[in-house]
Amino acid sequence: MKFQKTIFFFSLLILGFLASCQKNEVLDTSPNLTLNFSTDSVLFDTVFTSLGSATRRLMVYNPSHQKIKISDIALAGGEQSPFRINIDGNPAPDQKDVELAGGDSLYIFARVTINPTNVNNPFVVEDSILFQINGNNQTVRLVAWGQNAHYIVADHTVPGFPSYKIVADSLQTTRWTNDKPYVVYGYAVVNSYGKLEIQPGTHIYFHKNSGLWIYANGQLTAQGTIDEPIVFQGDRLESDYADIPGQWDRIWIMEGKSNQNNTLENAIIKNGYIGIQAESFFKKNENKLVLKNVVIQNMDGAGILSRNYTIEGQNLVVANCGGYCLALTDGGSYHFIQSTIANYWPYSIRNNPAVMLTNFVTDSNNQAVPNNLSFNLGNSIIYGYNDNEFGTQMVAGADSSYFLDHCLVKTTRNTGNTINFNEIIKNTDPKFKDVHTMDFRLDTLSPAIGKGSLAIGSASPYDILGNTRGALPDLGAYQFVPGQRK
Repeated sequence: MKFQKTIFFFSLLILGFLASCQKNEVLDTSPNLTLNFSTDSVLFDTVFTSLGSATRRLMVYNPSHQKIKISDIALAGGEQSPFRINIDGNPAPDQKDVELAGGDSLYIFARVTINPTNVNNPFVVEDSILFQINGNNQTVRLVAWGQNAHYIVADHTVPGFPSYKIVADSLQTTRWTNDKPYVVYGYAVVNSYGKLEIQPGTHIYFHKNSGLWIYANGQLTAQGTIDEPIVFQGDRLESDYADIPGQWDRIWIMEGKSNQNNTLENAIIKNGYIGIQAESFFKKNENKLVLKNVVIQNMDGAGILSRNYTIEGQNLVVANCGGYCLALTDGGSYHFIQSTIANYWPYSIRNNPAVMLTNFVTDSNNQAVPNNLSFNLGNSIIYGYNDNEFGTQMVAGADSSYFLDHCLVKTTRNTGNTINFNEIIKNTDPKFKDVHTMDFRLDTLSPAIGKGSLAIGSASPYDILGNTRGALPDLGAYQFVPGQRK
């Protein structure tokens, strides 16, 4: 009898084990099932200085209690990719019908080989691993650095803000030199009371959605030379991307302390979403943004977006923006001389004027709250495809004024109004060299030649290329020089 009980007990154990095995053999085919990963992006953060390779590990988890079948695991770039993957010991770029027990996981090893001296490499080398399970597609990105450069990679995340890395902390001065390019992946942040100095000839390349953020009371000093300008642009180096807007986000400058101006001199900012966004965020601004010999062009949104800021500029070129070249909003104080504002945006219909001024901010009840506004423009050009390239939206209750002196302007306004206009050449083609290649020098027959005020021109005696203006300054950032090459 005792023997029979023992047989019965072991029979139950075997039946339970078999039932467990059968349960685990049942595939989970739920259309809501997705895989879990140890990371959503595999980052190869090694900067090679010579031919080299690196390997990183990715864990893939089955969140189900039942067995699953991953229909396909594939390297998106296939055999042409600089990356290689090994899926649980199988070195192949594609593997199908991979089974994974309930609660189990598998290893994928990804390897990249890069020659950083190859100038044809992009700065950021990317691919992805594709997963397909129960009709669902998932992706894990592979990211590596393709050239020898300084890489600024975001390592902080705050809800509601872009990911960022602090490059100059409080009471710290950081200098970016021209020994190698800088590649920004995320946002590079200058913290409160920190300072970033950028040397002549430095090139800064921003990845998609990346930018430079000068936080409240931080300071930026970017001073290039005519021969060695500082360049801010996207990190796509292919010729097809040379003039494609929207490749990166913006330079974002917040309010600062008195006598701690943010300065950009002999700089080129191109192919982003917003060239410079300057705003008082927490308190009234006490410093200035000073722009001298600066070109901002090919921005998907605005060249300069200001909110109640103080900006001074000379030899400023802001051109070809999908929204506004200058959107000077919520009040503020603005003084520009010898500047060229030209909007020949070629990518879509543009209904906005090149320049827009507003003297109010809208509160939470959608009511306009007036702010003081002062705008002065001298010896300058505002022109483009639209009939009216100079717009204002003003409300009562603020000390607001604008004055255009010795300017060529395309507008539907009455420029005979001497309160706002003086010596205006209205709706006359300035005859730029070539608007299609963004060459905004003046051609031989330009009506802007010699029409500037000497008093205004003497405050900026040399043009953006270093040519003297002399006694007959032209309008705009460029002084006409016969036979001059760009």
